Amino acid sequence: MSSPKLQVAVAGLGRMGLRHARHFATLTPRAELLAVSSPVQAELDAAKREWPSVRTYLDYDELLREEPTLQAVVVASATTIHAEQAIKAIEKGLHVMCEKPLSTSPEISQSVVTAYKQSIKKFPAQKVICGFSRRFDASYRDAHRRMVNGDIGVPSVFRSQTCDKLDPSGFFVAYAEFSGGIFVDCSIHDIDLALWFFGEDSIVKSVTAVGITAVQPELRKHNDRDNAIGIIEFYGGKIAQLYCSRMMAAGQEDTTEIFGTDGKIAVNTQPQLNLVNLYESTGIRREIPPDYYGRFREAFITEANEFTASCLDNTPPPMRLDGAVKAVKIGCALQESLITGKKIEFDEIGRRVEAAKL
Repeated sequence: MSSPKLQVAVAGLGRMGLRHARHFATLTPRAELLAVSSPVQAELDAAKREWPSVRTYLDYDELLREEPTLQAVVVASATTIHAEQAIKAIEKGLHVMCEKPLSTSPEISQSVVTAYKQSIKKFPAQKVICGFSRRFDASYRDAHRRMVNGDIGVPSVFRSQTCDKLDPSGFFVAYAEFSGGIFVDCSIHDIDLALWFFGEDSIVKSVTAVGITAVQPELRKHNDRDNAIGIIEFYGGKIAQLYCSRMMAAGQEDTTEIFGTDGKIAVNTQPQLNLVNLYESTGIRREIPPDYYGRFREAFITEANEFTASCLDNTPPPMRLDGAVKAVKIGCALQESLITGKKIEFDEIGRRVEAAKL
């Protein structure tokens, strides 16, 4: 007799939602894709062609009402409704995996955590996570393990970047109206990594940021930039430097270095698509992944499988949800510093002591 499978629905069928749906439909053996929702009929029609047995819903609330065997929801819809959809599923006692960020607002992000804390009193086996994909990447996990083992001494400086290939279509200009800005949307992964490597309970002392619009000046109308650098100072003598960009020519360049008192760990400092080198008349070159998913596809699949296992086996979720709130708080502060030009400071319990506002 086969073991029961986690009954999953995916909300949102854009690029990321469709990928999640495929992962749970075909690459997560212990899960079954039961239903999908999207406000776009064409996306539902495409899903129906790919998975004829999967039920489709234009209305997310209807999905929650009409699927009595549903156990888990993957929220991969527009960032502006992440929190709303996650909370609705949480209040029904469903497991939830929400794409990053929970919201572009720290307060709204905290409302998801609050809903979860209230819900688990009634549904103690419920699991809710925010999908920070790099925590599921084999290389980052190996780097974290080596750091925890003391291989580089005390980690003191963290340097990380998320650099997307240039998209000349204007997508990111339109997206900037809702994304929360380049630090909240793009560097949120690096911020989460800094908290993971320095410790989930690390307290920010100050943030400061600068940025430019090198290729897409239209971003300024949304208080955003296409290149930015941020500095996060933590209490306890630790510092993080972040670089985010939307204008890489060759492809996705995501790199992280952790400097310790006895050494350094570096992840992906020489990005490559595979192990092929091309020997040409002009020299030797290697290709790199064209986009974020190309670099982290396996991490997303691992995320789906570990989330499923946590739900079915009632084991601890693979990450703490409250860390997602802290990441958004830091990202928003960096974005504010980017626009105002002011350094933003916090006291030793994390309360803000500087009053810059967008």
